[in-house]
Amino acid sequence: MADPGRFPIVWRKSSASLNGNCVEVADTGTEVYVRDSKNRTGPYLRIRTDNWRMFIAAIRAGDLQAPGPVG
Repeated sequence: MADPGRFPIVWRKSSASLNGNCVEVADTGTEVYVRDSKNRTGPYLRIRTDNWRMFIAAIRAGDLQAPGPVG
């Protein structure tokens, strides 16, 4: 498995990022990494690509909805 701390991974900022609340993702082909762009050396999520695709499909289908504003 890839590890963003050990291997060069290309991160990209979400096109839906607003007001400094940004999420970055990196796709290695077998896994997707997700992190907070304000904390690039902090924790990250590592998700299998097939699970990530199911997650995105559920959002697009309206099966999941974003929570309200945080803080």
